[in-house]
Amino acid sequence: MGKNWRNNIGPGPLVAAAFIGPGTVTVCTVAGVNFGFDLLWALGLSILATIVLQEMAARIGLVTQKGLAEAIKSQIHPPVLKLSALVLVLLAIVLGNAAYEAGNISGGALGLEVFLSSPEFSIGQFKIKPLNVLIGLLAFVLLMTGSIKSIEKFMLALVILMSLAFLSTAILTRPHLGLLFKGLVPKIDTSNILTIVALIGTTVVPYNLFLHASLVGQKWAKTSDLKYVRKDTLVSVILGGLISMAIVITAAVGSAEEVNSAIDLAKGLELTLGGFAPYFLGIGLFAAGITSAITAPLAGALVVSGCFGLDTAIKSKAMRWAMGTILGLGLMFSSLGIKPVQLITFAQLANGILLPLISTFLLWTVNQKGLLGHFKNSWKLNILGLIIWLFTLLLGLKSILQIIN
Repeated sequence: MGKNWRNNIGPGPLVAAAFIGPGTVTVCTVAGVNFGFDLLWALGLSILATIVLQEMAARIGLVTQKGLAEAIKSQIHPPVLKLSALVLVLLAIVLGNAAYEAGNISGGALGLEVFLSSPEFSIGQFKIKPLNVLIGLLAFVLLMTGSIKSIEKFMLALVILMSLAFLSTAILTRPHLGLLFKGLVPKIDTSNILTIVALIGTTVVPYNLFLHASLVGQKWAKTSDLKYVRKDTLVSVILGGLISMAIVITAAVGSAEEVNSAIDLAKGLELTLGGFAPYFLGIGLFAAGITSAITAPLAGALVVSGCFGLDTAIKSKAMRWAMGTILGLGLMFSSLGIKPVQLITFAQLANGILLPLISTFLLWTVNQKGLLGHFKNSWKLNILGLIIWLFTLLLGLKSILQIIN
């Protein structure tokens, strides 16, 4: 990116921060504890799929200077189809983000509990945890008072902190390299299918596609900047993928037999890392929680505003109301007494099932010549995108059948 590399850092760190949330920490931990290194291949595939799909979304945002929801809406002309598409997108993103937000807030609070003890107050069916409220308020203040640039800087610092915490933990566990590389060979059976879908769902996040498209248009305005968009996407997604793999490796090497939180993973690592284990994971989990607690409401609000043709500036009334609503729902869901791991894992599984639907809209839109001109997908990208779509569809259908059975 040359001498001005700092000026050419775009929304990539936000994209990485969004998919490295407590959901990723939890699902990768469960994958490592239950299957060792065997599902590293699924993360490798997920990283490739994320790069391909995020590049398509970012390209739409750069060329059209519109959000993905707006671009999709502009290309669907029959009123019934347009309404159906918007309803599907809103349900998939807004409700999904509210569930995510509950996991983000609870996960960030779990990280803080390593350093701070906190009481719990019961009000009817609700269990109020001060640390959950603190995480929610911090996210609320940053979203309501900050600009996209200030949020990007904050996210970049937290992503670096999170990277150091998880990558150093994985290195210190000294994994067996032979077994590690063996885990890059695909293995699918009835025992691991749900975990594979959850791993894909926690990496290839549908709301990230909408977030990326909107923020790229706010960062860059010229199509000649596409090379910077692609570099920003590639570096950020690969870094995020390495963090995910580090969590799987750490969990696989640890001695934990059952995981209800990442703190349980820390206990399983005490023989390897000693008393420092909880602090490494606590910092990583807090950073993962707060970053995702900011990006989920932001992405949901961008989708709502884009669908209804409202102002997508972060300080507009429409954005503030939408962000506040998703944050509020997340706080409410996190106070229902549901275990964070259960809530997070279900959200990731639902995400993996919804991904084929959202990627269908993306692949269709990125092939509209009237919208993108010569920047529309090449036949090579279409083949790659179709393979990714078919794989996610088959996995999603198989997981639905297994849940029914």
